[in-house]
Amino acid sequence: MDKFGLIGETLKHSYSQIIHSLLGGYSYQLYEVKRESLEDFVCKKELRGFNVTIPYKKEIMKYLDGIHPLAQDIGAVNTVVNKNGELWGYNTDIWGMKYMLDRVGISLLDKKVMILGTGGTGNTALALAKMEGAKEILRVSRSGELNYSNYKRERDTQVIINTTPVGTYPDNYSSPITLEGFDCLEGVADVVYNPNLTPLTFMAKESGIKYTNGLPMLVAQAKYAMELFFDKKVADSEIERVLDILWKEKLNVVLVGMAGCGKTSIGKILAEKLGREFVDTDLEIERRLGQDIPTIFKEKGEDFFREVEREVLKEVGMTQGKVIATGGGVVKDLRNLHPLASNGTIFWINRKIENLSREGRPLSYDLDAVKKLFEERKANYACFSHFKIDNDGDIQDAVKEILAKL
Repeated sequence: MDKFGLIGETLKHSYSQIIHSLLGGYSYQLYEVKRESLEDFVCKKELRGFNVTIPYKKEIMKYLDGIHPLAQDIGAVNTVVNKNGELWGYNTDIWGMKYMLDRVGISLLDKKVMILGTGGTGNTALALAKMEGAKEILRVSRSGELNYSNYKRERDTQVIINTTPVGTYPDNYSSPITLEGFDCLEGVADVVYNPNLTPLTFMAKESGIKYTNGLPMLVAQAKYAMELFFDKKVADSEIERVLDILWKEKLNVVLVGMAGCGKTSIGKILAEKLGREFVDTDLEIERRLGQDIPTIFKEKGEDFFREVEREVLKEVGMTQGKVIATGGGVVKDLRNLHPLASNGTIFWINRKIENLSREGRPLSYDLDAVKKLFEERKANYACFSHFKIDNDGDIQDAVKEILAKL
């Protein structure tokens, strides 16, 4: 049987195996190869075709029998095909990156483009910007003339493409730059795909700027690699089909809403139906502190509780494929939005005030207090959530509506 795969140094968080499985169902494995073993692995020619990732996209080139001119110009190969014993290198990253930008309407034509990073993927972005007719192209590096201490001088930049790994899991809350002061910015692309929403793309989203993460690029380049592996065309619709599957499987289902609105009950039913782990952030806080929430509020105060809650949310937000029920007050701190949204679809579970359960809830001691809390929080619930779900009837109806939205 013909074998295909991905080679790289560290691949434990790679999506490539599942992507190729979804695209074609052929045998595709991950091969972690140490630098000193790279030449021997490649020259054995045991694979019919393979993809190449960090840190070998440049180094692989010296072991190939032929290189496509576009890959030669870029200076990086991410796809290798064994043609009757000869290894030929290609760069499908550039077509994946073009697809990624096109699908969200980010144009490079006549634009001032800033590329973060000078590695192989940075070279791909440079080649694409030239091919697409960018007006001016800037490259930001750690030690170059334009670097991470003076990049803000280019405030009229219109498109930013991050090709660095900054912000990749488990460093979910780091960003190579901030977007403050870039008043002409029209689009932000980040090749990072885990988490789904990096700090960089989150800033773009909050500012109303077109943005994309790197998952469409990853799937698209895999589709173009598959075309080279099998010498046949594959419809672009396959990219969107695979993206839909991945987002449904990888994104958390996050529930916010007033205490007593039914988040825990709905969350448990959803977790069972979806075959996912259920996480209750309030229970996690109680487990860590060894006290129930009313006692924590009484002995240590709400400010202490909120700080612990924030740390729990940051940790839970780094996970994928979970159903997460949150405490009623998470929306009080807007800093909690990014951890919940970074890998999640957020549902606001809304229930009439008089129907909310108030037993054992320290901030819900009487109906007037609950009404006041709701008025204080409702704008933030709307801000946090992708969808609003009413839960005043049969709880199964709320579950069905969430499943339909997913």
